[in-house]
Amino acid sequence: MADAVLFEFLHTEMVAELWAHDPDPGPGDNIWRWLLPLESWGQNMNLSVLESVGFRVGQALGERLPREMLAFREELDVLKFLCKDLWLAIFQKQMDSLRTNHQGTYVLQDNSFPLLLPMAAGLQYLEEAPKFLAFTCGLLRGALCTLGIESVVTASVAALPGCKFQVVIQNS
Repeated sequence: MADAVLFEFLHTEMVAELWAHDPDPGPGDNIWRWLLPLESWGQNMNLSVLESVGFRVGQALGERLPREMLAFREELDVLKFLCKDLWLAIFQKQMDSLRTNHQGTYVLQDNSFPLLLPMAAGLQYLEEAPKFLAFTCGLLRGALCTLGIESVVTASVAALPGCKFQVVIQNS
């Protein structure tokens, strides 16, 4: 239980730090900013940083999987593994549903996503919710990459604390 609380606290602090308004960043802050076009600074860059951190964490988790887990034969088996075992290891619960169109698009739904539970009290937080999902999108994409599946992962929130992650498999 303590691990879950520490993870939630760390995640909240990462989001808060990236969204903190600093009108005059110091000389070492955001050193990669000059690499990006001006219009991508701000929120898009913050989402990208959170997604990148999540991607690396997902890769690390995928690298620690037992060898027999890495021998999945089909994409659907990999997604089932993510929804059950990986989600259980990270959030102490399984994903609520997994749907597919059998053409490389999967929708993973969590009706009580732990990172959105603290803000589920009011509708005023609905527009703030997506920034709390960028890390998890990266986490899913990183785990899939380690398992040999290139993908694009997006998230949406219709009602708190539920969310949907859409996974589109990239054909290589």
